[in-house]
Amino acid sequence: MSINRVIISGNLTRDPELRSTAGGTSVLGFGVAVNDRRKNQQTGEWEDYPNFIDCTMFGARADALNKYLSKGTKVTIEGKLRWSQWERDGQKRSKIEVIVDELEFMSSRNSDAQYSSGQSYGQQGGYQPASQASYQSAPQAGYQPQSAPTIDASSSVYDEDIPF
Repeated sequence: MSINRVIISGNLTRDPELRSTAGGTSVLGFGVAVNDRRKNQQTGEWEDYPNFIDCTMFGARADALNKYLSKGTKVTIEGKLRWSQWERDGQKRSKIEVIVDELEFMSSRNSDAQYSSGQSYGQQGGYQPASQASYQSAPQAGYQPQSAPTIDASSSVYDEDIPF
């Protein structure tokens, strides 16, 4: 048995490109830059090296997220790897891309953004802006909010003998 799952976190390298298949399915393509940390053999210093990952998202989520994604947006993506091969001008070409199943915003564009940091958009819940999220609905009849337990900060849970 093999598992094809990948999780990456990085910044969009370009504005996304929305297109449609002949059957009408929306396809959103974008690139994400992630850093790889390696030790420079000459200097002995650790250095960041960028990797550029092509990502593709399909369906209604692609339509919905197109208006919120732009170059520089920090995201975390969960998906699967797909290898493609084709021939152009007599040259064989290939690439590996991530087919996006889940996308989470790691920062907002501004304080008035309609999504919040950490808002997730995936197959399980579909797209739903934070301003319309179900947790903002009115409480149901008979609902009594419970307060969090009070903790006495003067009684420390840490032992004074710990040397650090």
